[in-house]
Amino acid sequence: MKNLYITRGTPEFMEKVKEKYAGENMILMHGSGSSQLLHETAGKTVFQTPQRYEVLEEMGQLQEHGFFALNNISVSDEGKPIFEERFKKDHLAMKDTSGFIAFRLLRSIDSDTYIILTEWEDSQSFDLNKNTPSFSAAYDTTKRDIVAGPSIHIFSSAPYITLFSSLQNHDSE
Repeated sequence: MKNLYITRGTPEFMEKVKEKYAGENMILMHGSGSSQLLHETAGKTVFQTPQRYEVLEEMGQLQEHGFFALNNISVSDEGKPIFEERFKKDHLAMKDTSGFIAFRLLRSIDSDTYIILTEWEDSQSFDLNKNTPSFSAAYDTTKRDIVAGPSIHIFSSAPYITLFSSLQNHDSE
């Protein structure tokens, strides 16, 4: 099984870690006021204290040149099977979307928060596709999440999105 690990730090420190482990599959991302380093591997991570996720579903290869949207969603224990089943199906609509590069459905090993990670060619591709029917179908958290009935609460708290760009995109924006 493949895992994805995330660590945070200053851009300079994250770059040094990435250079030190150049043989590993790592993506350096920059957002508003923070940088993250992703390490996707079937083995152990080189990070000391990362956030740890299981890759439940994937499509495409993560690239070092994209724009990343991480949709962080806290899911209750009883809602996890429903949530996972839905996103294992719904992400397929994105594969033919203009500007789409990759997708990962990540289940946290240490918390109740899932991450739906998508990579796009640039921020404009992400912005254009936020309003498409396929994007809306995949991320509609109001209609189809009630399939389990009123006694099961799927979400533990409100979802939020964090946005990052790669170093190449970060320098040019």
